[in-house]
Amino acid sequence: MKNEVKIVATNRKAFHDYEIQDKLEAGIELKGTEVKAIRAGQVNLKDSYAKINRGEVFLYNSHISPYDFGGFDNHDPERPRRLLLHHQEIRRLQRQVETKGITLIPLRIYLNEKGIIKVELGLARGKRQYDKRAAIAERELRREMDLHRKVKR
Repeated sequence: MKNEVKIVATNRKAFHDYEIQDKLEAGIELKGTEVKAIRAGQVNLKDSYAKINRGEVFLYNSHISPYDFGGFDNHDPERPRRLLLHHQEIRRLQRQVETKGITLIPLRIYLNEKGIIKVELGLARGKRQYDKRAAIAERELRREMDLHRKVKR
């Protein structure tokens, strides 16, 4: 058995465009060729989001490339995929998403210790342009400070 988590895809743009307030793990309902494509690393989370419809959570705009050896039974690359969460988790998310400016963003797709594909969702609030600039300036300042520490040693 594997004892570590294997990250398949991350949504790096989400960390730039959104302030992540909370994270949670969800299962994902997939077809067989989608599982094989994800294990091969053929997934993209850019511009994807999750939405609650009729008490169920769905993942939209996530692109899972068709499996090379799938044949006629291959999947639609951008179909909505149901996320698997407990009812109380969905109700809690529903209350938080109804708050103005909060959205559900997939942060990463990974294989857990048991080899099961999971999605890490983030409750996020969109950053304003000046927030993004401040974050970039802070990151550059931190980078310069680290560089000066290394030079002094």
